[in-house]
Amino acid sequence: MTALLRPIGIALGLLLSWQLVVWLTDAPRFILPGPLLVFDTLVSQFPLLMKHAGVTLIEILLGMLLGTGLGLISALSLITWSRLRRWLLPVLVISQAIPVFALAPVLMLWLGYGMTSKVAMATLIIYFPVTAACFDGLRQTPTGFLQLARTLGASRRALLLQIRLPAALPAFGSGLRVAASVAPIGAVVGEWVGSSTGLGYLMLNANARMQVDLMFAALLVLAVMALALYFSVNLVARRLTPWLDESTSSATRGNTP
Repeated sequence: MTALLRPIGIALGLLLSWQLVVWLTDAPRFILPGPLLVFDTLVSQFPLLMKHAGVTLIEILLGMLLGTGLGLISALSLITWSRLRRWLLPVLVISQAIPVFALAPVLMLWLGYGMTSKVAMATLIIYFPVTAACFDGLRQTPTGFLQLARTLGASRRALLLQIRLPAALPAFGSGLRVAASVAPIGAVVGEWVGSSTGLGYLMLNANARMQVDLMFAALLVLAVMALALYFSVNLVARRLTPWLDESTSSATRGNTP
């Protein structure tokens, strides 16, 4: 019950603070609309918001799928082939010196203004956190596990899939949580650079027409989508590593006087 009341209390506190700022500053509605006005716009423009939210959601999910898949394959390749690791790892590190957002116009030029460029943007922003987290988890497999498996005659493939990969699941789950947090950013930035649909396009269009209440409503829908995606990924990550919850519960019970 407490777990349910806490987020409700936080949401109510944020809404009250928002309304208090509107009252104290007496800001005009085209600068800072109140939460009641945004909620009214959310209800009246709900079909329009859902139409654009559906496009953004597809871009985010496809980016998550591609970025996670490519990141996992890259991490497994890096840990398996040392020669590839010597060449690819520096390239991955150097690539992070280039802001991903700076590539958005280039992606628009190469891939067009359709969904493909936005999915590519989301994939790029997701790829490195997943690759880095999974690779670190694979590298940090306990040496005792590997030595015991080799003693029992395990092959390299068995060591990778049955020892290293399960041991790396907690780190992989952390990478997925980071990916879920940044995936909406990649999709929306791509829509800001150039698109005709999506929540990013709707926010820019509403801002240009001084429809700030609609812009806030679109931002609220995006925030709800991002939170739903994060908690869904967090649930999947916890299901993949049930022993972590058990160890945490045991430690908590042990520290209870």
